[in-house]
Amino acid sequence: MNETRKSKQTFAPADGAQPYVPNVSPQKDAWYTAFFIENHIDHFAFPQHVATSEQIRFMVYTEDEERYYPCSDRMFKAIMSRNQPDFLQRKYGEVLDRVLKLIHRMIDDPWEKDYLDALIRIKFEHEIRDEIMIPSRLEKRLINIFLNRTQIEDPYFCEKGMRNLRAGGALRSTACRNALNMLEVEDLGGTHRTLTETREVLRFIELKRLLALTVETSLWIDDNAVLFTESDYIRLFKRPVTGDGAQALFDFLGIRGKESPENPGLVPKKILWLGDESGEIMVDLVIIRLLARLGHKIIVGFKEGAVYTKVDLDDAHSDETLNSELDKAYFIREKHLGKNELVDILRSDYNIIVISDGTRENVNLLLASTAFARLFKEVDGVISRGPDQKRRFFGSHFQFTQDLFNISAGEDNAVVVSFKPRHPAVIKYTYSELEEKAKAIIEEMRAAKQKGMTVMFYSGIIGSIPGRLQMAKKIMSVLIDHLRREYALTFIINPSEHFEKGMDADDLMYMWEIVQRSGFIDIWRFQTYEDIVQAFRIMESKVPPEWVGKDATFSTGCTKEMKIALDVQKKHPEMQIAGPAKEKFMRRSEYGVGMFYDQRLADICQG
Repeated sequence: MNETRKSKQTFAPADGAQPYVPNVSPQKDAWYTAFFIENHIDHFAFPQHVATSEQIRFMVYTEDEERYYPCSDRMFKAIMSRNQPDFLQRKYGEVLDRVLKLIHRMIDDPWEKDYLDALIRIKFEHEIRDEIMIPSRLEKRLINIFLNRTQIEDPYFCEKGMRNLRAGGALRSTACRNALNMLEVEDLGGTHRTLTETREVLRFIELKRLLALTVETSLWIDDNAVLFTESDYIRLFKRPVTGDGAQALFDFLGIRGKESPENPGLVPKKILWLGDESGEIMVDLVIIRLLARLGHKIIVGFKEGAVYTKVDLDDAHSDETLNSELDKAYFIREKHLGKNELVDILRSDYNIIVISDGTRENVNLLLASTAFARLFKEVDGVISRGPDQKRRFFGSHFQFTQDLFNISAGEDNAVVVSFKPRHPAVIKYTYSELEEKAKAIIEEMRAAKQKGMTVMFYSGIIGSIPGRLQMAKKIMSVLIDHLRREYALTFIINPSEHFEKGMDADDLMYMWEIVQRSGFIDIWRFQTYEDIVQAFRIMESKVPPEWVGKDATFSTGCTKEMKIALDVQKKHPEMQIAGPAKEKFMRRSEYGVGMFYDQRLADICQG
């Protein structure tokens, strides 16, 4: 227990203040824990809904005991300090106003309207009494009461459809298309250019013009855009693209508007684009199709369900205007998609892919689906949209595992691009890099076979006993060193020798499956309890209680590998499988995302 109390690291927000320092006050630590429980964002209290810390680390770089929270640092500080009631009550009041307006907008029956109004106010007063609720979490609870009571699936469905229809009509209008395609000599700089240089300039001009439309709400809020002329659009295209992330975004996309020896040109990227408002998404999709034509692969993230006028996955299916724009996109419907399946999708011919983040909130990575978390980890960068997403990503001190951009409206309707680079300590293995590592191991196996050696692959417990990773690697290495001395002309693969810092279970299983299916394995040996006893005997140590009776059947990874081994044996019947009986590899189900052990073990250990 003492080890967990060593660190007094400060979780400092963006403004340098210190809203919470752990292990200083039991009362403050309790308030901190209550904050997560009361907001229903504590994994151990709500394991079926809230992501594990390992899954969060696919997206957020957290340090030591730090816990990610889905609100701005200012909001977190106000709740933790317990001395900013005016700020909190103002934010709570804004939530109540929005929900009550929704009731009065949607409900005609006077009795039902008054009933819902009173019910929401009662629940509201109950939830804000201790001032521990994040306003967005409060809002979700109140909205859920309204939706469950009225059975209205999406109160803004018609309005969102009209927004998309208006924006789509404006973008397809002759005036808009002519203005987008208009080119004056001065646009090219008035200098002699090569064809390559001209293409670079044209890409830049087109992207910049489209970015100017991303904040033009008149395209979807009302019908005024039907009166827009070419001159109106040309005037809009002169809108400046500003912010500390503007140049970084153009560099990231490889659209700089110029050619130089230092400019490597456009390098295709995998980009997660987080959609925000209905109507606005129609402009986003024009940009997304441009980027797709240039070779980028865009994954469009929607909300799982209705959140006011935010675009959601149901809209992508049921709204005719939006659906027609996504008719050639690939939809990821599986919420617990594995890494192998995800890699296959990312390598497909689809340049536009659609996924839900699994939530009904602006941004809450604690509630995001497994598939979304894995995808966040795999892309090259994330483009977020609008002020709500900006507040969550940029209004906190947290850094993420990917470069983050945000496109929002600024003062005087300028387009403001913000940039937050990924944490410098993030170690990222692309699936191409993992495949190269696998190929290198396969080449060693091939060379050994050519020398007449027998190739043995050893599968054993690596991380299936939480907190015993280093000992597991030592046990395996000691035993395999012993086998190498005992066996002549035998090439034994020790997986623990190929473990590298930053690799999680997803990375390792992806790499090893390539090796295991290569067809070069003669003997696939699974760790027995006798192997573990032998290793401790060599180390001149007694077997610790947590290792007593353990073997490969205890390991989640080994269970998955036994299934692979049996599949490989069908294609290569000469391969031998040694170790515990195959029938015993049944008790482990699935990795906790990013873990080296069965999710159920984490629950048991916490209990």
